Amino acid sequence: MSKYKSKYAVSVQYDRRLYKQDIAGSVAHARMLSIQGIISKSEADSIIQGLLSIENEIEIGTFSWRDELEDIHMNIEKRLFEKIGDVAGKLHTARSRNDQVATDMRLFIKDAVGDILKSLQDLSRVLIKLAEDNVEVPMPGYTHLQRAQPVLFAHHMLAYFEMLKRDSKRFEQVKLSADVLPLGSGALAGVPYNIDRIRVAQELGFSEISLNSMDAISDRDFLLEFQSSASICMMHLSRLSEELIIWSSAEFDFIRISDAYTTGSSIMPQKRNPDFAEIARGKTGRVYGNLIGLFTLMKGLPLTYNRDLQEDKESSFDTLDTLLGTLNVFTAMLSSMDINRVKLTEASSKSNILATDIADYLVVKGLPFRQAHSVVNRLSKYAVIENKNIDELPLSSYKKFSDLFETDVLDINVKSSINARNVPGGTSFYQVKNSIEEAKSFLSEPYE
Repeated sequence: MSKYKSKYAVSVQYDRRLYKQDIAGSVAHARMLSIQGIISKSEADSIIQGLLSIENEIEIGTFSWRDELEDIHMNIEKRLFEKIGDVAGKLHTARSRNDQVATDMRLFIKDAVGDILKSLQDLSRVLIKLAEDNVEVPMPGYTHLQRAQPVLFAHHMLAYFEMLKRDSKRFEQVKLSADVLPLGSGALAGVPYNIDRIRVAQELGFSEISLNSMDAISDRDFLLEFQSSASICMMHLSRLSEELIIWSSAEFDFIRISDAYTTGSSIMPQKRNPDFAEIARGKTGRVYGNLIGLFTLMKGLPLTYNRDLQEDKESSFDTLDTLLGTLNVFTAMLSSMDINRVKLTEASSKSNILATDIADYLVVKGLPFRQAHSVVNRLSKYAVIENKNIDELPLSSYKKFSDLFETDVLDINVKSSINARNVPGGTSFYQVKNSIEEAKSFLSEPYE
């Protein structure tokens, strides 16, 4: 039982990941204490040099992490005492582990968002290239997973670009939410020293300081926003996973995923399974679980700090690793994916996919749309009986259903259907070309 008890409260096995942020916060705090005359300059210099030396030990792998010290803060503080003696105790003047860890997590999320935004940009560039390289390739668009209307493959790829663009904006907002310095809040009530929080905020790259010490200690909204944004982004990637899995099947054969991102069957030698896409689809549930776990953690906590908040880190780290890993895998997987243009083109002209265009044709001729819909519904059923696509029927067959049909109805084809959707946001070649340029322009704008 004692073995379990000794490990139960330990967090250093995962919160050691915050070492850069923890040391950066401590360096800024020590420097401010010196400038404010709370400790001497020589004491601050000794503390800062000791901290930088510890950071180097951690990075080269010679630092000895000790479970009995429980967390990263006490491990670093203990080592600082070993290196510089009792002056190390002055570092904790005018701060608490409560505002210290809150600062570490905010710094960590700001850094993490930068990595996520870069990975989102990398994947977005791949989607744009897929669109550009296949800008004239038609494919069937689907509703209810049934062939509906022809679209450009590029238009389909750019739909996912739009999702990632929204993800980028959400993560930029996460960074803004995290961009508030809590250090100086103390344990919960502030500190009785003449500290300069603005100076510390500037040195650490925060744009503002917290305005209520009790809220600052217990606030994890920025982590909830991070987890929520990650969940939405993973949902987008899971939707793309689903389509890649379907498209790579023999029934569709729209794409071929590189062997590097598929796995052979243990018993059926002919198979290549889209395992990476399936794993991403599965990991989405994992990220959702992290979000719900954090919501559940926070829902019953009174102000201010409670040890429950130790549990905010591991799931956040896991979400970050899962999201970044998935984004980077998708960037490589889509870059190496082969597009079966012939199959896409063939599929775009089957299943009476031009029926809506023929109904629109009758509307232009003066028939109310609901009546036109009824006419073409009956025409479509007739085409099925005749074992033909609707656009393969002769004019005489059209005439059986409406006298409004004339020879020009035979000019309706996949290309004309696509280019008829020449409205902003539509699938016409002209609109898609514009969308590609707008997407490139969006990516050329630097993120904050």
